[in-house]
Amino acid sequence: MSFGRFREPLAHWIGRRFFFGWAMLGVAALGIFVSGAGQSHTFSVFVGPIGRDLGLSETTIASAYGSATLVAAFCLPLMGRLVDRNGARRMLLIVTLCLGLACFAFGAAGGMIWLAFGFAALRFLGQGSLMMICTNLVSQWFARNRGFAISLMTLGFSVSMAAHPALSQWLIDLAGWRQAWIWLGVTTWLLLLIPVLFLVLDRPSDIGLLPDGASKQVDSGAAVTTAARAAREDVSLTLQQALRSPAFYIVAGGLCLLSMMVTALHFFQVSIFATHDLDATVASRVFAVSAITMVATMPLIGRLLDRLPTHYMFAAGLVIVACALTGATLVDGLMTAILYAVVFGLGNAFTITLYGYLWPRYFGLKYLGSIMGVGQMIGVVGASIGPLPLGVANDWLGGYDPMLLAMATVPAAWAVVALFLREPKAE
Repeated sequence: MSFGRFREPLAHWIGRRFFFGWAMLGVAALGIFVSGAGQSHTFSVFVGPIGRDLGLSETTIASAYGSATLVAAFCLPLMGRLVDRNGARRMLLIVTLCLGLACFAFGAAGGMIWLAFGFAALRFLGQGSLMMICTNLVSQWFARNRGFAISLMTLGFSVSMAAHPALSQWLIDLAGWRQAWIWLGVTTWLLLLIPVLFLVLDRPSDIGLLPDGASKQVDSGAAVTTAARAAREDVSLTLQQALRSPAFYIVAGGLCLLSMMVTALHFFQVSIFATHDLDATVASRVFAVSAITMVATMPLIGRLLDRLPTHYMFAAGLVIVACALTGATLVDGLMTAILYAVVFGLGNAFTITLYGYLWPRYFGLKYLGSIMGVGQMIGVVGASIGPLPLGVANDWLGGYDPMLLAMATVPAAWAVVALFLREPKAE
């Protein structure tokens, strides 16, 4: 059965009512939500049940998780090339099918090796591939409003942070951790397969549109403006050209640092608060404050990215994460904990929005998958090693604060580097 015979007529029917790119944005946001099956906030609920069932310590599970994340990271450049070659729609369909199967397989894990392979598959397909493909899809459909569109797409991640841990815990209590993964796999298919099959088109040119909804057949001022704003896509760099440009290393380095620092704070927040005499209940509840801050500020950050010089916004995000690291050392009660959570939530909002925005902004769309694949690999490697300095500091120094302050200087220094970010030129 060919779904193409339904897809384009449906797109034209929807397009008579509003720009079809908003439907693509909705599917991409759903994809980001579904990626929760491969995200840290979901795995955290399963550590205890898996350890008790398989007789594995938390250290062993954490080691398997970290190693699997690294393996998944080095597979992402291949996925990026496949997206460039085959298009976002086809790869989104394949990844969704494979993610459901990976959930089923993970629920059948019988030991350390199977568990590690399961972690690697879920991280590669969910946290890596789905997020990259969805960002690629939205970038194709929006140019002038890309920052705002990506910020709306990433709200799916915030919803996943709120929903997946609670859903997973309910499923564990109801049927056990193995059955929980089967239902997560089924949910993945139920939510995403039908929208991908019937709605997704790779790019607006497939139905005679330009990014942001201007018609190719209409010589209007809006169309000309949109085409001008999308001019960067006409000078897309290849991966090799990108790797020879200073812009690639400024962007990759900054995003890697953001990923490292945010992951470290997520991983050790409860422990950091404990050293400041705050109990685990307070530490866990302020995560909700950070999540609310993310939801409230991501659309604003997206709008500002569309209107302000990008290098200033990039530098601002790095400075805010540096402030969050510093703020963690100043927590001494509920009010300071809430203030820290707001700053940390803002840092998270900048991180996830910049992650989707910067690659198409500076390197164009034609080879975006290949470039994002390498860039995301660097970022995931950063995330996998981010908590290590804090763990070492606590073991050797008996606390986190000195290392937090030292780590804060790194994104602050890179913010100065970000001010020198300029568009690379195709050779």
